[in-house]
Amino acid sequence: MSKKKQQDPLFKTGDRVAEKPKPRLHTVVRASVRDRIKPFTTQRYGTVVETVYQKTTTGRRVPYVKIIWDHAASPSVHSQNRICFEKDLNYHINDFFNAHE
Repeated sequence: MSKKKQQDPLFKTGDRVAEKPKPRLHTVVRASVRDRIKPFTTQRYGTVVETVYQKTTTGRRVPYVKIIWDHAASPSVHSQNRICFEKDLNYHINDFFNAHE
């Protein structure tokens, strides 16, 4: 059995990143519920603190990034597939909504 090459991390410590757009559908009628979930539906920006590796169920080590979001006090770990560079966010938004030429 051959060994697969470990995936290289896309982001380095100190990079400014944003969360890629994702589909959100909130069919909420009550205003109290809408107000409660509103803080969790905004676009997030942050800085990469470090790269950590986590194993998949097949044993492969995949890079994840630990990000400190601008509005948060502590870092959180995210798959690098859900993150993009802050400067590339407009491209990803257009691509997500299939609006690019």
